[in-house]
Amino acid sequence: MPVMTVFRWFVLLCMVAPSLAIAASSDPLFFRVYLTDGTSVTTYGELTRVGTRVVFSLVTGGGAEPRVQVATLPASAVDWERTDRHAASTRYQWYAATRGEEDFERLSDSVADVLNQVVRTSDRAKALEMARQARATLAEWPRQHFGYRQGDLREILAFLDEVITDLRATTGTRAFELALVATVPDVLLEPLATMPTPRDQVDQVVRLAGLTERPAERVALLHTALEVLDEAGPAITRREAVPLRRLAETRLRVERDIDARYTKLARRLVADATRSAEEARIEGVQRVLDRIPREDARLGGQRPETVQALRSSIQGQLDAAQRLRLLRDRWVIRRAAYRDYQRAVAAELSELAKARRALEAIRRLDGPSPDALLKLSARLRGGADRLDRVRPDGDPRTTHDLLMGAWRFAENAVSERYAAARAGDVASAWQASSAASGALLLLSRVQQEIRESIEPPQPQ
Repeated sequence: MPVMTVFRWFVLLCMVAPSLAIAASSDPLFFRVYLTDGTSVTTYGELTRVGTRVVFSLVTGGGAEPRVQVATLPASAVDWERTDRHAASTRYQWYAATRGEEDFERLSDSVADVLNQVVRTSDRAKALEMARQARATLAEWPRQHFGYRQGDLREILAFLDEVITDLRATTGTRAFELALVATVPDVLLEPLATMPTPRDQVDQVVRLAGLTERPAERVALLHTALEVLDEAGPAITRREAVPLRRLAETRLRVERDIDARYTKLARRLVADATRSAEEARIEGVQRVLDRIPREDARLGGQRPETVQALRSSIQGQLDAAQRLRLLRDRWVIRRAAYRDYQRAVAAELSELAKARRALEAIRRLDGPSPDALLKLSARLRGGADRLDRVRPDGDPRTTHDLLMGAWRFAENAVSERYAAARAGDVASAWQASSAASGALLLLSRVQQEIRESIEPPQPQ
């Protein structure tokens, strides 16, 4: 019998060889997470490792359609060797029970077809390359399919290596080839995890509540334990349920008491820091910040997340106090200069403030009357020259430029409005409106800057 035909017969024989005897199941896929304390918990689906923590879905009742709750644990609490071994066994058995044999048959058919082509081709070099490709496919398959039928494939690969050796001899290829393929470890089969009983669910929920580091999750797990006890009915005897309920309720009271103490602490420290920050007392806020570790230690270090949030809040108060202190120091420097400036331009600033109503009317194209415009023009005349003779130094210089601009806009608005009224020209009236808007805007900015420079900064 030709070598290739023998090999095809061998592949087909492997296809019908007895495989793992496990019936396909429609039950949910459960995994088991083993802990370093020797216990384990049943999870719905696999866990996920995120940094130093693991996240998984905990089974908490529901019968054929289990209800799940997300839980987390420190990665250091997991017995990874046992957990990984059981996960590999579970994947293997579920794959074998569902798609494994079907996928293996497709692989066998594909390889057999390739080898038939090897037999038929007269090009031995091409036949050698096809055989090599078939070998590479077979060698990689177990790694991508949970190690399924790996033992069978090893035998096929050994036989195929002999075929490749024969083909290399017929083609005159003398180069030595070493094919290194990473194989998966042989899977040690373990019993599949099944739906835990109500009692087991309560036990593992309470156990996890004692291991998780997050208080909110701990409280949620304890509430879940009480819910399972309420739903269990006769599945958990009264003799078993009473101490379990008492344990969960006691732990919940402890958690509530801890929360209350930390809430009281946070309110007191935040109030102290806020008072100091509003007065720009940096040392006062810093003392509150330094108290946090001592107060946390006094309470037993039970709420790291609350303490972190409190520290961030107090740090924000410290930043606000430092910013307010800087603004007040700046205010002290600027205050004298702005007071002198305010006295220097008081008359002109008052005149513009009195003209605000007339400028608003010009902006709306709603007057004022021609007589009022003439009187306002007379009051504004010469003001720009008087302002031009004021020579402020330092910060008030920018404010003075704004005041000069506001005055000129006001003069233009009055003159343009009067000209528009004489000519009945709407376009000129709109120009006057734009000038009035500019005057009002700049005047508001001038008044705001003077007010902010004279009045001390307030906490935000």
